[in-house]
Amino acid sequence: MSIPRAIRQVFLAVEQSEGVGARVRRSIGTPKLRNFSPFLMLDHFSVSPGAGFPDHPHRGQETVTYLLKGAFDHEDFAGNKGTIETGDLQFMTAGKGIMHAEMPHQNADGSANVGLQLWVDLPKELKMCEPRYRDLKAAEIPSVDADEGKVHIKVISGQSYGVDSVRDLAYTPVWILDVNIKPGGKVQQKLPTGWNGFAYTLEGNTVFGNGKDATKVAQYHNVVFEQNGDIVSAEVEKDEKADGRFVLIAGQPLDQKVVQYGPFVLNSQEQVYQAMLDYQKHANGFERAAGWKSEIGKSMVH
Repeated sequence: MSIPRAIRQVFLAVEQSEGVGARVRRSIGTPKLRNFSPFLMLDHFSVSPGAGFPDHPHRGQETVTYLLKGAFDHEDFAGNKGTIETGDLQFMTAGKGIMHAEMPHQNADGSANVGLQLWVDLPKELKMCEPRYRDLKAAEIPSVDADEGKVHIKVISGQSYGVDSVRDLAYTPVWILDVNIKPGGKVQQKLPTGWNGFAYTLEGNTVFGNGKDATKVAQYHNVVFEQNGDIVSAEVEKDEKADGRFVLIAGQPLDQKVVQYGPFVLNSQEQVYQAMLDYQKHANGFERAAGWKSEIGKSMVH
């Protein structure tokens, strides 16, 4: 018998500055929601021409970037380069060390590039693994329709209504579903038992939960679910004028301490100090950072 997941909390992701000239709505990684293993941070970013995320390091985590609008270039100190466009994703494993830049395309109409970036913790035994990338193009993402076509789900990672995603995108097990519900539509989505899960609302008004626990949530909110249960229910009321859209994300919690200093995410204070030293001395994974500057980072408008 399926057990519905209760809502633990709902809160607005408040817009703030990040990087150089970028605007982000951060929900995970704020005083409202910390230590939600395996998730470290969730940013809903909007980056206009002349802004971006120039050269910066990482160690000890994976990042998942989902582009909702526009295009983003990526370049790192190992010579890897690429572009993700609307609907594409990039899964980056920082492992023992990476230095890279993420810069937006200059859209012809001057509009901002918009997307989500999720930071996921790495299991302690993989903190010092080799860096790697997995790109997932929009056309490669399977999808499924439910409730007589009133629900459309992109199965980025995980399973939904009998449809499986592309495999082996990240080391830490994570499900990511992009859900769109038309007025009058309803979805019941299973999540793995014991995993931490949340929804982030992108558009419209969506009702999460059932009966007396039902909660209507507007856009730009994080809906955090209790760990108990295996079903998340969501619907858009018939009289709504617009669809509801949200990402539903769940991950397997890691039984380990998290010590974070900016882009370095490890398991002890000593490991964080070592990461800072390695970065400064270009050692233990950061050798190629010595003298490196990205080409795309040079495009910054000063």
